[in-house]
Amino acid sequence: MEHALFSEKLVKLSLTGLTKDQIINEMVEVLWKDGRLSDKEQFTKDVYAREAEITTDLEIGAAMPHAKSKAVCQPSVAIGISQKGVIFGESKEKSYVFFMVAMPENAAKEHIEVLGKVTGVLLEKENITALKNARTEEDVLQLFCQEKKEVINNHSDVLLLGATGCTSGVAHTYLAAKALQKAAGEHGVQIKVETNGSIGVENSPTAGEIAQAECVIIASDRAVEMSRFDGKRIIYAKVKDGINKADDLIEKALNGEGEIYHHNGDRSNSQTGQKREGSIYTALMNGVSYMLPFVIVGGIMTALAYAFGGQVTDTGLVIPDGSFWQKIADLGSAGMTLMTPILAGYIAYAIGDKVALAPGLLGGWVAVNGSFYGSESGTGFLGAIVAGFLAGYVVKAMKKIKFPEAIQSLVPLIIIPIASSLIVSFAFIFVIGVPISSMMTALSDMLSGLNGGSLIILGIVMGFMQGFDFGGPVGKTLFMFSIGMMAQGQFEFIGAEAMAIPVAPIGMAIATFMDRRSRFFNDEEKASGKAALVMGFCGVSEGAIPFAAADPLAVIPASMIGSAVATTMGLLFSITDAIAWGGPIVVVLGLTNHPLLAIICMLTGSIVTALVYYAIKTARTKK
Repeated sequence: MEHALFSEKLVKLSLTGLTKDQIINEMVEVLWKDGRLSDKEQFTKDVYAREAEITTDLEIGAAMPHAKSKAVCQPSVAIGISQKGVIFGESKEKSYVFFMVAMPENAAKEHIEVLGKVTGVLLEKENITALKNARTEEDVLQLFCQEKKEVINNHSDVLLLGATGCTSGVAHTYLAAKALQKAAGEHGVQIKVETNGSIGVENSPTAGEIAQAECVIIASDRAVEMSRFDGKRIIYAKVKDGINKADDLIEKALNGEGEIYHHNGDRSNSQTGQKREGSIYTALMNGVSYMLPFVIVGGIMTALAYAFGGQVTDTGLVIPDGSFWQKIADLGSAGMTLMTPILAGYIAYAIGDKVALAPGLLGGWVAVNGSFYGSESGTGFLGAIVAGFLAGYVVKAMKKIKFPEAIQSLVPLIIIPIASSLIVSFAFIFVIGVPISSMMTALSDMLSGLNGGSLIILGIVMGFMQGFDFGGPVGKTLFMFSIGMMAQGQFEFIGAEAMAIPVAPIGMAIATFMDRRSRFFNDEEKASGKAALVMGFCGVSEGAIPFAAADPLAVIPASMIGSAVATTMGLLFSITDAIAWGGPIVVVLGLTNHPLLAIICMLTGSIVTALVYYAIKTARTKK
C-alpha cells in the first residue's frame, strides 16, 4: 500500500532505540534508506533544532518529531513503534508511537496540513493502542491513509457549520476542527468546519450551505467573519472547548441552544467565553496577530540596513542617501510605521467587524503621529491599543442606533465609518494627545533636574523611561535628553541609554528560549522571539512590541526593571557611546569606551527582563 506521504517502507514496527536520541536517529535512517532525504546529517540537525524550541512529545503515548528542511526530497511521514516505550519529553511518560514528519523547506501549508492529519487521527485514543498492537505495515497504513469523511451519515437532513481558530493558527485550530467533525459523525449529522489558521481561511462554507445550516458553532480565539451568518443560530466557544467539549457543543446545536446573530446588532465577532474579558483578549490578540508580520519585516529590514549599510557620523549611525541600504531602510521604516495603525485597526475589526476597520486604522495613525496634537513622538503602541478599542466600541455602540430607513444603506458604508473616525481622531487630537504632550515636556524637565544628582536614581529613572514603551514617546523623550547632553560633550547619558535600548527585545527573546514547555508562548510568539533577537542586536527596541501588546502587565514591568539595571550599570561604569544609537551593534562597531562592560550591561539587563517576566507570569498562573 503506497501513498504520497506514507509508504510501507517508512513504517518500522519494532524500534530498538532506548533513548530519545536513538529513536530520532533510527527514524531518520528509515527516511534516508527510502531515498526521502538528500542529506541525512542536515535533516537530523533540523529535527534537533525544532526539538530545541519545544519538545514534540504529545504526552498521550506518542511523539511527533518533525522539521522543514532543504534536505527533504519529498514530503514524507515515517511511523515507528516501540514496544518498550521511550521517555521523549519532560512529562516522564513513555511514548510508544512515533511519527517523523519530513517536509521541504518551503512547504508551510502542506506541513501544517500533515500535522493536522496526524494529530486528528490521534484524537481517537483507541488508535494509539491499535498502532502499538499493529502486526503488519499494512495495518498501520490503513489507519493513517484512510480518507476520513467529515460527514458520517450522508442521509441526515441536518447540517451544522463550524469555524475554528487559535491565536497562533496552528495545532489547536485543526484539532478543534477534527474533534467537531468526529463528534458530529457520532451523532449522525453533517458538519462542515472552516479553519482560520496561520495559512489563511480554509474550507469556508458556501452561501447555499449557510442557508441550509441549522446552527453555526464558533469555537475560535480568533475573530471570524460573521456578516455571512446573519440570521443564523450561533453557539460561541473557546477553541479548547472545541477540542475538549466537542460532543457537548454538537448536542447544544442539536437541542436548539445558542443565539440568533444579527449583523447590525451587538455581536460582530466570536468571543472566547461568556465573560467580557474574553472578547477584550480576543480583540487584542487579533490585532497582535495582524501586526506581527509588519514588526518582523520592518524591524529586520531596518536592522539589516543599519548593520550592513550604516556609517558612523557625528550625528549618529547614518545610511548614505541614495544607497541600496537606504532603500532597504525605507522599506523597513514603512513596515514599522504601519504596524501600530494595523494593531489598532484589527483590534477595532475584532470588536466592530469590517465597518470598524477604517476608524481603527485612522485612529491608530493619529495616535502615533504626534503632529496632529503638537507632540514630537505621539503616543506609541499603547495609544494605538487605546485607539483600536475606542474605535471598536464606538462602532459597536453606533450599530445600536435605529437610523431612518431612507438612509439605512448608507449607514455601514458612510455614516458609521466617518462619524466613528472623527470621534476617535478628535479624542486623540483634543483630549488624549494634549496631556501626553505636556507629560513629555515634564519628563524632559525632570531629567534635567536629576542631572548632577545620584547616578543610581538617574539610572533607574532613565531605565524606566526607556523600558516603558519601546521606542514610543517616553523613550523618545529620554533620547532627546541624551542627544542634548551629547551636544554639551557629555556622552555618558547616551551611553547609559544605549545599554538599555536592546534590553526589551533581547530579554523577551531569551524568555521565549527559556520556555521549553510552551507555558507562556505559542509557536508564533517564539518565532517573533528570534526576530526580536536580531532587532535587539541592531538597536531596534520595537522588537518587543508584539509581546507587550499581548501582555502589557507582564512585559512592561519586566522591561522597565531590566532596562533600569542596564542604564544604572552603564552610568556606574561610565560607559560612553560615540553616536546616538544603541544595542550590541555599537560595540561591534567600536563606538563604546568599554566594550566588554557594555556587553555585560546589556546582557544583564536582558536576563533580568526575562526572569522578571517569568516571575510575573508564574505568580499570575499560580494565583
